[in-house]
Amino acid sequence: MAQKMQMGLGKGLSALLGDLEGGNESRSEISTLKISRIEPNRAQPRTKFDEAALEELAESIRTHGVITPVVVRRIGEDRYQLIAGERRYRASRLAGLDELPARVLEVDETEAYEMAMVENLQREDLDPIEEAEGYRVLCETYGLSKEEAARRVGKSRPAVANAMRLLALPEEVKAMVTAGALTAGHARAVLSVPAEKDRLPAARIIAEKGMSVRQAEVFCAKFGVEKGELVCGGVQKVDYTADLAERLSRDMGRRVQVTCKKGRGTLVLHYDNLDDLDALIARITGN
Repeated sequence: MAQKMQMGLGKGLSALLGDLEGGNESRSEISTLKISRIEPNRAQPRTKFDEAALEELAESIRTHGVITPVVVRRIGEDRYQLIAGERRYRASRLAGLDELPARVLEVDETEAYEMAMVENLQREDLDPIEEAEGYRVLCETYGLSKEEAARRVGKSRPAVANAMRLLALPEEVKAMVTAGALTAGHARAVLSVPAEKDRLPAARIIAEKGMSVRQAEVFCAKFGVEKGELVCGGVQKVDYTADLAERLSRDMGRRVQVTCKKGRGTLVLHYDNLDDLDALIARITGN
């Protein structure tokens, strides 16, 4: 029987599963399971899968088999719920397999969801709206604070809070973000438009004009006053230093300040607490 895991979610997926690759299997069971006995997690953060990519993976599985086990938890007598590896699970079904290699973990529903979030975030499989929805589930369904959710998935609190802001967007704008027509930075700019009824028109103009994030911020700041046509009539003057700071802030999930004068300047990275500082240092040094 697998042992109850002690979660270390903020340290990444390897901390969740233990040192399994090094042969330490004391925290999990490795089994061959009937696919019919495995059910996907309906609350899985990732909702979209590329059908063509799945078919390619299925063809590889037909030839080579499943190299890396999926991760599941036991939910009943000979019944299991998928935690990680849904692409392999779906592709294996397409390939016509009856069985799958699986690591069986003894974790509860909350821990399983956290693990699925970490796997998808580390592999960058979630679009910004899926990521935001995932944090919402951790906070509202499983009762975690934003700070707790951030710690569990190895993010900063501002990164989680900024991601969740996107849930206030109109559904049509969320769909544009999911489709890749707008980035998360564009979407946050749209949220600055005061009147909710103006946010969808503003988003459409941003996408049509192909604005940078900085241009979108300038545009949205004036949208309610000058309307879109006036703002978009000419070429926007872009503050590239501010644009760089915004992109770094978005990518690093923290406030970043950039100053530049005659080709020289400073780059300031802000952190929330000592744990966040440790995470920042680890990201910079790669340790």
